[in-house]
Amino acid sequence: MAILRVISGSARGHKLKTPEGDSTRPTSDRVKESLFNILTPYIAGAHVLDLFAGTGNLGIEALSRGAEHVVFVDRSHVCFRIINENLEHTKLKDKATVIAGDVAGSIKKLHDQSKKFDIIFMDPPYNKNLVDDTINILTKNDIMKADGIIVAEMDIDDKVSERYGPFKLTRSRKYGDTVLAFYVKTDDI
Repeated sequence: MAILRVISGSARGHKLKTPEGDSTRPTSDRVKESLFNILTPYIAGAHVLDLFAGTGNLGIEALSRGAEHVVFVDRSHVCFRIINENLEHTKLKDKATVIAGDVAGSIKKLHDQSKKFDIIFMDPPYNKNLVDDTINILTKNDIMKADGIIVAEMDIDDKVSERYGPFKLTRSRKYGDTVLAFYVKTDDI
């Protein structure tokens, strides 16, 4: 397993813990750096939701770069513990909420609490149609601010639509077998 680290910002250079084994597939530094180069104008002050958070790699990078608050969601209790340890280590815990629960149920609860996010990261297990399923759940539970951005990391063979209700695919980048798909919430349905 590659060593994960925070690339930029207040926690730059901090190494992040990862679960033992291959139960998670953290975003590589190369993909993460490209992703945050694209998102730089939107990070400062943002409220971020990190779905299928795993190690917390993406959300912690966002906090390090100036996001206001990140909610991390992962159903694994091992990942829940590791995210909390990584937040303690990077001294970013006071800007985070960590939820140990399934993504669909957590989205519904966040909707019921009237939470709204500027950016939503999702990095689900590959080849399980979870990006498509999760964006469909997001269309039914309005937790995205106007002009908000969804960033979905997926396998090159995963199938997604160009449009999900108010979410329109605006950019797609390939990195080997990994694809980053960017959806923006628009009014032109």
